[in-house]
Amino acid sequence: MSFRKYPIGIQTFTKLSEGKFVYVDKTDKIYMLAQNYQYVFLSRPRRFGKSLLASTMESYFQGRRELFAGLKIEQSETEWTQYPVLHFDMSTAKHTDENGLHNILDFQLSKYERIFNVEKVSEDENLRFCNLIESCQRKTGQKVVVLIDEYDAPLLDVVGEEEVLGSLRQIMRNFYSPLKSCDP
Repeated sequence: MSFRKYPIGIQTFTKLSEGKFVYVDKTDKIYMLAQNYQYVFLSRPRRFGKSLLASTMESYFQGRRELFAGLKIEQSETEWTQYPVLHFDMSTAKHTDENGLHNILDFQLSKYERIFNVEKVSEDENLRFCNLIESCQRKTGQKVVVLIDEYDAPLLDVVGEEEVLGSLRQIMRNFYSPLKSCDP
């Protein structure tokens, strides 16, 4: 008899898949979301698998078919198209101030500018994000997938601090605004 390990504390699909951990297969739902919706907002309680879901979607949109062997999505997906994926994890921006948030956004944008060989066009995160999306689409000929995990993390810890909250909210509003302008 073979025992499988429980994925306690594992939040990345690659690690879970390669380690042969127990996995509740909901990949058919990911396929349904990907085929039917352009924008998806998922809100679930803490410790409910949102980060693992975002990581699973990242692997799916990267076309990493080998990670999905034996899962439900393998029966539906026939193309396994590789899309450029920008996966922003905003959990690193908890307990931060305005300067710290700018640094975190710069770090995450710089990572993808290196990965996709995109020139940094400005210090402004909004312009860089827009340029990154447009450049990735132009270079690959594919739509760009943007995943944002813990999108509100920078704001949650400062809810009672009106001045800081307003400042961080404006930074995040500016950062997310290219999602609308880059819609086409």
